[in-house]
Amino acid sequence: MKKALLIATLLASTFTAFAQEAKNDKPIFTVVKEIPITSVKNQARSGTCWNYSTLSFFEAEILKKSGKTYDLCEMFVCNKNYMDRATVKVRMHGDAQFSEGGSAYDVLYVLKTYGICPEEAMPLPGTMYGDTLNNFNEFFAIMTPYVDAVAKSTAKTITPNWKGGLQGILDSYLGKCPEKFTYEGKEYTPMEFSKSLGLDWNDYVSITSYTHHPFYEQFPVEVQDNWRQPGSWNLPIDEMARVIDNAVMNGYTVAWGGDVSEDGFTRQGLAILYDTETPQDLEGSDMARWLKMTAAEKRAKTIQLGFAAKEKTPTQEQRQKEFDNWELTDDHGMLIYGIAKDQNGRKYYMVKNSWGITGEYKGTWYMSENFIVAKCMDFLVNKNAIPKDIAKKLGLK
Repeated sequence: MKKALLIATLLASTFTAFAQEAKNDKPIFTVVKEIPITSVKNQARSGTCWNYSTLSFFEAEILKKSGKTYDLCEMFVCNKNYMDRATVKVRMHGDAQFSEGGSAYDVLYVLKTYGICPEEAMPLPGTMYGDTLNNFNEFFAIMTPYVDAVAKSTAKTITPNWKGGLQGILDSYLGKCPEKFTYEGKEYTPMEFSKSLGLDWNDYVSITSYTHHPFYEQFPVEVQDNWRQPGSWNLPIDEMARVIDNAVMNGYTVAWGGDVSEDGFTRQGLAILYDTETPQDLEGSDMARWLKMTAAEKRAKTIQLGFAAKEKTPTQEQRQKEFDNWELTDDHGMLIYGIAKDQNGRKYYMVKNSWGITGEYKGTWYMSENFIVAKCMDFLVNKNAIPKDIAKKLGLK
């Protein structure tokens, strides 16, 4: 009897140990703050994260202000934005980039200048060429050489006729932007609809943090997709981080743009600022063994540790170094909408992606606070979400 009891106890202990080990294989998140947002979308085979993330941001702003849920049309924004970008390239005689990418400001500019329509007022993405989602491969393979031919023409003068041809390409692949449409029984123009959303487009500002420009002043971040050259307010790294945190804790989302081409950014829904320079807590290892590893071996071992791995602490100097040497790149736009902590107490931001219902968390990424701060290129936020002392320094109060 005692032997059987002892065996049972040992088995129970072993099972508990295995259960705890399995439980610790993955992070267990406790939500600290979660802001209501609209549904996850899928940009599919198109470089339009800037568009999807920023329209999601404005949809969340409308939801916060009025409680109304909208599905705003990404292809309306693309149609207007690509024509504007082509016009700039032609004016620059080809000395400007024309590509699928863009910035959060592009969306804001379209909303202010051309208006917007609901998703239902234009053909659904992909349907103009028989697909079920965006596929810009053929679209840009046709449009790019067309724009290049005009921009790099050797003619002394060019006519405005090229715009009609380009508009035909845009309308064929994206759908024609409506001049009028009916939504919930009422007729609107795109500008009337934009105004009806109840947002003040002057409430939105861009924030960044670099040392090659003065703090508390604006400058256009020097990346190719920031082609309209709007200014971003430049803050010290700790104040930039405070703006993000203050926004979320007070119910405001953040349209974040930054670098996801990092080992710590996984396709399964995690992003951690792995520290591959200092020894990790590896069983049976010592300092000498760690120091003998190659950089690739350190990365592999750190990734194997997963969410339990050590993180680097972001610094102003490191951000600047990585920006200047092209390590900190302008890769992806996403929507920050919440804060959570794992079982080890590490803080994460809950981030809505635009890759459809995918990954471990069905379209949400849990990105550590260190990752968000270190890899941020810039972000768009409601100026009312900025802490009062920082807003005062920027002259926004």
